[in-house]
Amino acid sequence: MTTAVTPHVDAHSTLGPLASRLVDVDALTWQTTRFEGIVYKPLLFDRTSGIATVLMRMAPGSVLPDHEHVLIEQTWVIEGHLVDQEGPDQGMECKAGQFIWRPAGSRHSAWSPNGGMFLAMFQIPNKFFSPSGDVTDMSGADWESI
Repeated sequence: MTTAVTPHVDAHSTLGPLASRLVDVDALTWQTTRFEGIVYKPLLFDRTSGIATVLMRMAPGSVLPDHEHVLIEQTWVIEGHLVDQEGPDQGMECKAGQFIWRPAGSRHSAWSPNGGMFLAMFQIPNKFFSPSGDVTDMSGADWESI
């Protein structure tokens, strides 16, 4: 049985355990992140396994700071672009209509000079590294506590 949910969709709570979950993405509200100019709509999240699928929007110039993809991460760029700001692929640009995936253990920071919207799929949450040495998840919670 799945422990996955689509947060903020109350109608799913009345469905049977094997029923399909239809998500009206337009009806979902954008959720803020701790990173300026970056919002998301959670489409699927499983707290037990860490699997997550999110629609993410980055305002022009916003940065997703230094982070590690603990397991494979996949991103399809719907609008705009995503550029590696730092890391081994610095300068690599993924444009609208393109798909990129990153191996487990890859680390970088990403930005969107002109903004963009992306469908991102994670097998487990990313680790974010702060200049002070703290390691957290996207929400800012201590990585070891998740």
